Amino acid sequence: MPNKDDFLYPRGRYYGQVKPENLVFNANLQEFAQKVSYICNLETAGKISPEEAYENIKDLWKSLKQAKKQLRIGENPFRMDDDGNQPE
Repeated sequence: MPNKDDFLYPRGRYYGQVKPENLVFNANLQEFAQKVSYICNLETAGKISPEEAYENIKDLWKSLKQAKKQLRIGENPFRMDDDGNQPE
């Protein structure tokens, strides 16, 4: 019998570069997408106002952005420029 959490909170498989911070961010991103979907459905059904939906999604976006910053996603401290020097 399937677990109700698997139904309510489905998770997609991760195919990217396997690093702990990437896996954590992917989980955060999937959670963000699921919550945005719920908010959109509530707004479409008239259960919340468009303004409330916007504010909720904006708050979720800020949280996701903060998580990205904390996990240092997109940063490469060992990156070299074309001359073999580390950029400042």
